[in-house]
Amino acid sequence: MKYTLLFALVFTFFFSHKKVAADGYQIKVKVTPVEKDSMYYLANYFGEKQYIQDSAKADATGWLTFKGKEKLPGGIYLFVIPSKKYFELIIDKEQNFSMETDTADMVKHMVVKNSGDNQKFYDYMKFIVEKQKEAENLQAQIRNAKNKQDSIAAQDLLTALGKTVTDYKTKYIEDYPDFLLSKVFKTSQDPQVPEAPLLPDGHKDSTFAYRYYKAHYLDNVDFSDARLLRTPLFHTKLDTYIKKLVLQIPDSINKEADMLVDKARANPEVFKYVVWYLTNTYETSNIMGMDAVFVHMAKKYYTKDQATWVDSTTLYKIQERVKVLEPILIGKKVQNVILEDSSGTYHALYNIKTPYTVLFFWDPDCGHCQKVVPEVKKLYDIVKGKGVEIYAMCTETEIDKWKKYIREKKLDWINVADPKYQNNFRYEFDITSTPQIYLLDSNKVIVAKKIDVGVLADMLSQKLNMKIEGIVNPEKSAH
Repeated sequence: MKYTLLFALVFTFFFSHKKVAADGYQIKVKVTPVEKDSMYYLANYFGEKQYIQDSAKADATGWLTFKGKEKLPGGIYLFVIPSKKYFELIIDKEQNFSMETDTADMVKHMVVKNSGDNQKFYDYMKFIVEKQKEAENLQAQIRNAKNKQDSIAAQDLLTALGKTVTDYKTKYIEDYPDFLLSKVFKTSQDPQVPEAPLLPDGHKDSTFAYRYYKAHYLDNVDFSDARLLRTPLFHTKLDTYIKKLVLQIPDSINKEADMLVDKARANPEVFKYVVWYLTNTYETSNIMGMDAVFVHMAKKYYTKDQATWVDSTTLYKIQERVKVLEPILIGKKVQNVILEDSSGTYHALYNIKTPYTVLFFWDPDCGHCQKVVPEVKKLYDIVKGKGVEIYAMCTETEIDKWKKYIREKKLDWINVADPKYQNNFRYEFDITSTPQIYLLDSNKVIVAKKIDVGVLADMLSQKLNMKIEGIVNPEKSAH
């Protein structure tokens, strides 16, 4: 159960501490009023998070100096004052410069020295603040217009204002194509969808807009530029594409994930991030069946020759996790289980001939099981004899307690246990907590897994074409 956390921490450590060797950096900052004896921070974006890179206190003149022997990797950074206010700055080729402002209006009063990148950045920031104020005034005019003509006139001015901002960014990209801000501007652009073509029957293609938007959504993302990892944009683009524009079924996600990884091979650091992000996202997903994406990513990319940032011990753990999950993915046929009931008679899972079989893993000492078992029993009483059997496996070995619980609760499904620990079902079905519920079809193929009793009731209601009511989900907790 500690695997996921380990997986996340390994990559967080790697990415947040990676620097590039060179001549070092020295960045001086002064923000009035100065909070003496308080700690100020230099942080950077990475993926969807921010990480502290350096800290400093003000000297007698109010200046703070961030200094290091190695250059910082290019990206958008944040200067954070003790009150948690912050301003952004660009760190790229220029790493010896100063910035001075005040908390009354950090953008308007910003003074930059020895950094063309940040001078241009704050020229843009001041420009955009001015245009935002103009836009707010025009929007107010539209809301308060006394007639249609005034509203249209204000709307035309607002449209023209939007074009002014777009033209500013376009000219910046043309003038400074390699600057980080140019890459940020390009990355933030969304596809402009043309009018949908007509189908042979004369109707417009209703799926054209989605297909065009998806096909061109990543056109302006430069996967060869690792600086984009240290902006808020790259992760957002990646996350939106894979979660919002891709059909959320494993086969579709796997295909698109491979496409994204192929793009990311243009830069080793981008490759690491994309592989990690996709693998971690679906390994930790709460959506049933998404472990198939984790298995795909881990098998294909977590190899010694590709995942060079992962040590051999972690690689081994990842592949061991794959060995557990792959045989129990949705759509896989489970292995036969043969366990003994309370009288010592053995029952084979494969001998159950009903259209549906419920695997119920539980423990009489488990507090959550004690809440769930009555609901499962209530459901069983409804579906018993109508195409469903329950094969209930006790995960613990206190046989007397197990037998007593079965008698008291009148559990008349197939109750089996492994009192001598001779069976490996706990490992084979990834039972790290109880209760756990699997639903199998007549061929013992997994239809659903690790679902709660309410979901099970809904699924059986649909599959058996019968009304099932009164089944509740006890509060979610685990033993």
